[in-house]
Amino acid sequence: MPRFEYGLVVGKFAPLHAGHEHLIRTALAECERVSVWCYARPDFPTMPSPVRRGWLREVFPAHLYPTLILLPDAPNPPLDREPGEVHNTYCRAVLEGWNVRADAVFTSEDYGEGFAAALGATHRLVDRERLHVPVSGTALRADPHGLRRFLNPLVYAHFVSRVVILGAESTGKSTLSAALAKHFGTVHVREYGRDVYEREDGALTPDHFLEIALGHRALEDEAARLGAADRYLFSDTDAATTLMWSYLLTGQALPELHALADACKTRYAHAFVCTHDIAFEQDGWRSNKEVREVQQAHILQDLNTRGVRYTPVTGSVPKRVAQVENVLRLQPSSSSGSPLTR
Repeated sequence: MPRFEYGLVVGKFAPLHAGHEHLIRTALAECERVSVWCYARPDFPTMPSPVRRGWLREVFPAHLYPTLILLPDAPNPPLDREPGEVHNTYCRAVLEGWNVRADAVFTSEDYGEGFAAALGATHRLVDRERLHVPVSGTALRADPHGLRRFLNPLVYAHFVSRVVILGAESTGKSTLSAALAKHFGTVHVREYGRDVYEREDGALTPDHFLEIALGHRALEDEAARLGAADRYLFSDTDAATTLMWSYLLTGQALPELHALADACKTRYAHAFVCTHDIAFEQDGWRSNKEVREVQQAHILQDLNTRGVRYTPVTGSVPKRVAQVENVLRLQPSSSSGSPLTR
């Protein structure tokens, strides 16, 4: 039998971690219903409140947790550094306006007692000494990769930097993507376009190219969220290259594919281009060396036109891996998928 009718959990959830999950699950076990409020000012640019609420929604889906209510953003919250009394007054006014009248407040913090009292609620202190889950949001923001065991894979995916490997056909993209994944102990995403091309025996339409771009994007998202990716996710090609192929093979491209190609500018944290300094290999599906040079020129032109910063890689596979590693070491992995613009 629940101890309380209505529980409240308020936090930054930046990022949502196992300690927060333990707190929320405790509240759900002890209350008939629970409201969760994601609240911070200034907000976190690389993980704003809609992203953090999205984590809560995914980790605690409504069909499994029907008694959990996610509260929206409220206007003009006080700065985090303001005194507790200011926050208590603000929260009380906002919650009354929302008709949220909790009889229990669940926290793992010292401020919880005064906060609960200001709301006329019981304070339920959970794991204050961090014995059950020895981690904090501050520590995770400083080292999300080293402390990833405290992050749900759905949350950790946000901190995985997506690295795209580009180049014309027979420039070693697929080989390099697989080699990089092995070298860094992570995963890579194959070129989905090859699957569709072989399935359709090369007879592709503009609709097929949109399918390729969407399918490749879905494979990337799936790989990042399954928990096997570590720090980096290497991807063999992108939607901008798929756009090029749509024009080369059909003479046109759908507007939706153009939008996906434009999104590549912010989707990947790092871009590398395999040069065509290796021998052309005909596998029965490829064109020829001369066409490869045209494709390569188009890819470079597109990157420069879109203002995407990239690094060419040359030589043998070990040399290319070393070149990529040097760049990634100089440019720490991003937690926000920030664009590489000139």
